[in-house]
Amino acid sequence: MEKKIINTTNAPAPIGPYNQAVQAGNFLFISGQIAINPATGNLENTDTLGETHQVMQNLKSVLQEAGMDFSNVVKTTIFLSDMSLFSTVNEVYGRYFSGDFPARETVAVKELPRNVNVEISMIAMK
Repeated sequence: MEKKIINTTNAPAPIGPYNQAVQAGNFLFISGQIAINPATGNLENTDTLGETHQVMQNLKSVLQEAGMDFSNVVKTTIFLSDMSLFSTVNEVYGRYFSGDFPARETVAVKELPRNVNVEISMIAMK
């Protein structure tokens, strides 16, 4: 099976030893994205709505670089700094999908990179 590295300047550069995504066969594994604006390098986390939108836009850019969109997503994992953010994040997240939603889990964790409140990773399939 061929493995292809996917990176785009339209999403934040990795802040560690990993890639934005790896395509293996028909599957695309997208690393967790946080609310870094790729144009400025700044965090867009003044509120949960804006933070979640930026995360989803970053994921959208990675999907597009691989020739996919949200309809190709089969699995997501949402990491939250606090479960009290669940309904707000869920509201924004849901706007990016039409029709069938992917499988998903949402977990609250002690801390996320750069002290953000939301991180989302995805698995997509062509």
